[in-house]
Amino acid sequence: MFFASDNTGPAHPKVLDAIVSANAGYAPSYGRDPLTEDAADMVRDVFEAPDASIHFVATGTAANSLILASLATPFDAIHCTACAHITEDECNAPEFFSGGAKLRHVQDEHGLMDPAALASALGSHDPRSIMVPQKGPVSLTQVTETGTLYTLDHLRTLTDIAHSHGVKVHLDGARFANAIAALGCSPAEMTWKAGIDAVSFGGTKNGCLGVEACVIFDPSLSREMELHRKRAGHLFSKHRFLAAQMKGYLSDGLWRDLAQRANAAGQRLAAILRAHPEARLLHEPQANMIFVSLPRRIHKVLIAAGANYDLHGSLKTGSDEDHITARFVCDWSATEAAINEFATLLSSR
Repeated sequence: MFFASDNTGPAHPKVLDAIVSANAGYAPSYGRDPLTEDAADMVRDVFEAPDASIHFVATGTAANSLILASLATPFDAIHCTACAHITEDECNAPEFFSGGAKLRHVQDEHGLMDPAALASALGSHDPRSIMVPQKGPVSLTQVTETGTLYTLDHLRTLTDIAHSHGVKVHLDGARFANAIAALGCSPAEMTWKAGIDAVSFGGTKNGCLGVEACVIFDPSLSREMELHRKRAGHLFSKHRFLAAQMKGYLSDGLWRDLAQRANAAGQRLAAILRAHPEARLLHEPQANMIFVSLPRRIHKVLIAAGANYDLHGSLKTGSDEDHITARFVCDWSATEAAINEFATLLSSR
């Protein structure tokens, strides 16, 4: 019963097979190999963006931070929500790699940025003043860190506001595939057709060993991205092993299939939790991530029986009737047996 994170699950065998296949013979280093070019072309095909520049890195933090460093100056404010992954989970990496750009929080509801608040935040910048951060890019997270989804119309509204103020928009897509599977749209529709300028296309949470694609739709930014990646130490010497993962991930639509599996497991788990009389869902789960509040006594039983999930509170102090929030995330490998076991355990409490 492992529901702590989609980072904790295994890599898919087809991804591992692709790495083994890449481990034959010799290949040029630092991304100059044919396999890397093939994988980049596959990403371009997925996004229907033949002119996009594609840059592989090993972690989501690197992908987000290096893209934002390419979109922002050290003097800028990067606009995001308070619960954005770049705010809560990246140890100031965007600020570090951008040379000092400040994260400025924009009001959200259930993790979704409010358009009026974004318009107000961007409109409040005084371009004549050198005393304050300058107007910089917008960063959106899809799936959000609360498990909710931006609709295509919501994305377009936000990007239109950003572009009207002369700033670019980055999409943090650590769970990009889960969002695509849930919305039933194409990658192009959720990115450049909706006004997104660059996206971190995640693979690590969805069956890869460790690879993310930085997809930049304006090729004029490619050179700067290359320099940021190299200076940051994220240009692998044996780059083909990153590319091999992406090639295996994209082949035969594996990336979509794995996301659909994770989402289906997440929705089943959400239904089980929703049906319990003492469970309180904090947000409407729309993909593979669920936030729920349960009494401490129920958490104690679940965890003692082997349920593994992210608990936002202590089991040791406080009343057994106090509610504690928990996060459940299903990955592609979540089994029906594990979910059934959890359902039986929960229903008995």
